[in-house]
Amino acid sequence: MSKRISLGFLLLFLGTQVGITLKPVQAQTQVVPTETTTKSICPSQLGASVDAVINRSPFSRAHWGIVVQSLSSTQTLYSRDAQKYFIPASTTKLLTTAAALQQLGANFRIRTSVYRGGDGILRVVGRGDPSLGDAQLAALAKQLKQKGIRKINQLIADDTYIRGDIVHPSWQWEDIQSDYGAPINSLILNQNVFNIRLLPQSVGQPLKVIWTDINEAAQWQVINQSATTENQSTSINVTRDLKGPILRIQGQLALNSEPTLVSLPVLAPAEYFLRRFRSTLIAEKIPVVQMFVSSTGAKNEEELANVESPPLSELIAQTNINSNNVFAESLLRALALKKPPVENQTSADAGLEVMKATLTQMGVNPAGYSLVDGSGLSRKNLINPEALVQTLQAMAKSPAALVYRASLPVAGRTGTLKNRFQKTPAQGIVQAKTGTMDGVVSLAGYVNAPKYGPIVFSIMVNQSEQRATVVRQGIDEIVVLLAQLQNC
Repeated sequence: MSKRISLGFLLLFLGTQVGITLKPVQAQTQVVPTETTTKSICPSQLGASVDAVINRSPFSRAHWGIVVQSLSSTQTLYSRDAQKYFIPASTTKLLTTAAALQQLGANFRIRTSVYRGGDGILRVVGRGDPSLGDAQLAALAKQLKQKGIRKINQLIADDTYIRGDIVHPSWQWEDIQSDYGAPINSLILNQNVFNIRLLPQSVGQPLKVIWTDINEAAQWQVINQSATTENQSTSINVTRDLKGPILRIQGQLALNSEPTLVSLPVLAPAEYFLRRFRSTLIAEKIPVVQMFVSSTGAKNEEELANVESPPLSELIAQTNINSNNVFAESLLRALALKKPPVENQTSADAGLEVMKATLTQMGVNPAGYSLVDGSGLSRKNLINPEALVQTLQAMAKSPAALVYRASLPVAGRTGTLKNRFQKTPAQGIVQAKTGTMDGVVSLAGYVNAPKYGPIVFSIMVNQSEQRATVVRQGIDEIVVLLAQLQNC
């Protein structure tokens, strides 16, 4: 079995290259579990206990923002810089998924359709389904065959449904060159990511490159400067030339190493979709003569085939549990459905307007945040701890409360919290969304404190020079304190 390593690109100011390293900055970073002795804490003791963590010397230059409230009474148990702005990282997804549930409903699905144009012309209309994969392409191809399609003269990818840039202009280079910063468009396939495997060969020889999709191999020039070594640690660096589709592979793998899987974002997602779909159609013995991407919409006539995404309840679970940026950005654009289109307005900006109006109706102070995307990947996003708590409080009282709570990672068990809070009083009773990037660590969610009752909290740390694991340890200690609250 191959070993998967998710790689993040780092901008190298050497020529015109962008390189990837083995440690991307993203919310999915794991942490060593916190071990804490079980004890009970009265609400009157909480302030001093939290301050004792924050005031440690490693955190002396960090900026902390915290709000802790009782879920049943909204009584504030602790507050620190609650109304100051922080870069939120992936806790932004709490706002995106809350607005999506409120506006679209838990059963909302995203449809991908194939329409007959005329004289062997088929048009595939995508609407931004982030869950679309090769299995769905196969289902579309089988439906077309059942409808009597034996040859396609022109296969058109209609990529006009989602308007705007496929990556936000404020996303950093190392992010948009990484699998967690893949582009967003109308026809998302396999989360707009492709893979290569790197295998060791004889000592001294370059690593063997195996493409999981042979069509992608034809799109890239590969400069392989890697080596197989007798007994050294893994060190792989893959760079993409900014001038064009050139991959440079450097580093080494030991002779007996397992194959390494490298995930990379596609350059032109609509063209990638067409190549994959054409291969799928050919496998169903439906040849395709020509194919191209349409930049202008057309009147859709007879729908010959379609597939739908899982319900929104499942899409937001993928968004929050695994902190999936592609899913979050797709849901933001889906919100644009609730607003009449405005000339030259992007789908993302329209979605942000709908999100703000929705959250305001829910009681979230619109001055408590300023967002430019739906995933939290941009450093231009700003949220205060109070706005996160207001969102969590509002969703706990909404008809979608159970669906929303179920979309959050569970401490010590699932998603981005699977390896946190193990063997602590917080394990299994905390549901919360993580957020991490350089200098930023955040966590916000719910605690079902057995001796106190449900608690909602937001903890945000910015401007820290410490490693994320160190800051996370401090945050986790505070959350463990919340898990041990009791009425006294």
